[in-house]
Amino acid sequence: MQNTLTIATRESRLALWQAEHVRALLRERFGLAVELLGMTTRGDQILDKTLSKVGGKGLFVKELETALEEGRAHIAVHSLKDVPMDLPAGFVLAAVLEREDPRDAFVSNKVDTLAALPEGSVVGTSSLRRLTQLKALRPDLRIEPLRGNLDTRLRKLDDGQYDAIVLAAAGLKRLGLAPRIRSIFDAQQMIPAAGQGALAIEVREDNQALREQLAALAHPPTALAVEAERAVSRALGGSCSMPLAAHAEWQGERLRLSAALGALDADLSRPLLHVHLDAAVSDEASARALGERAAAELRAQGGDAYLASAG
Repeated sequence: MQNTLTIATRESRLALWQAEHVRALLRERFGLAVELLGMTTRGDQILDKTLSKVGGKGLFVKELETALEEGRAHIAVHSLKDVPMDLPAGFVLAAVLEREDPRDAFVSNKVDTLAALPEGSVVGTSSLRRLTQLKALRPDLRIEPLRGNLDTRLRKLDDGQYDAIVLAAAGLKRLGLAPRIRSIFDAQQMIPAAGQGALAIEVREDNQALREQLAALAHPPTALAVEAERAVSRALGGSCSMPLAAHAEWQGERLRLSAALGALDADLSRPLLHVHLDAAVSDEASARALGERAAAELRAQGGDAYLASAG
């Protein structure tokens, strides 16, 4: 392993926190000198359109992968929920770190809960997953697009553009912004995105020595849970244009997986499809199998028609 490593990272405050967190782990565990290579991605530049319309969450990782490919960086640190289900050839995830709170947070300057919002209130999110679940919970609300980094989103709320916004609890907690959270959605009421709250370290596939050393940073329970979650999305052709949620929690040695699929009808009239499964999971293969079972059950409930509406 090199004595000095370079981490490719986006330049938002949250992304830099994540990179600094990994840098601290590398220093503590291996005594390495670590530099940061800050980059602006296409996903950061395009703020006037939803991700589903401009290429999906892969827009947040492509430039970082280019830095790895060209040798300008050795590793890239990502929020796992931003990582496409299938990586480009030549890249692998060397480690998935222990997960922060995976749930969604309700943030408002007016009320404490979604239920307390007056009829017709404006709620901000650009996540199709959140949009369909919010509409299922409160069909009377106006759901409006919300893009930008975490600080930008909070500023738009404070400027009065929204009555409330929904954000990942993990990002708020990591940046010391937990006091902004008015309440946290139950993970069964608002099922999180696959991989939400987890950090992943990406490397070039051919750097075997680095892969082996970084594996020491992995958190196996988190890695298996997110493997099941991502398998649901992968089996359904998951992308940002699909309102899909998947979340797995350990119950002893069994993994309980919940997933929901929404339809992008003009009036969002079709109900959410839900599936809840559990299985004994001990390795990646059994975690993937659980996720694939969940995807098959969603298809059996009529999910193919929902997927067509997302196409």
